[in-house]
Amino acid sequence: MGGSVVNKKEKMSCLAGSGKSSSCCKVESLISVDERGQMVLPKDLREKANIKPGDKLAVISWEKDGATCCFTLIKADSLTGGIRDFLGPMMQDLSKGETK
Repeated sequence: MGGSVVNKKEKMSCLAGSGKSSSCCKVESLISVDERGQMVLPKDLREKANIKPGDKLAVISWEKDGATCCFTLIKADSLTGGIRDFLGPMMQDLSKGETK
């Protein structure tokens, strides 16, 4: 991997200032992107989320200071209930940390 080194604080900028770990968010796995832009979601995570072949996932991007810092994957079936209802509690938890 080439390029400049990014320190841990910069990598965590999406959650910077939270001062606590969120009850809904945690690092589950580290995955790699290949030269074609493809990624593999590990089997244990697919099983945990009940993701089956053919399922559709919505990709939600999160921005901070004009730059995309995070992505969230949501099963498309879950979007029928409304994305605000689904993401609302997580967004509130993250924003509480930014205001402190």
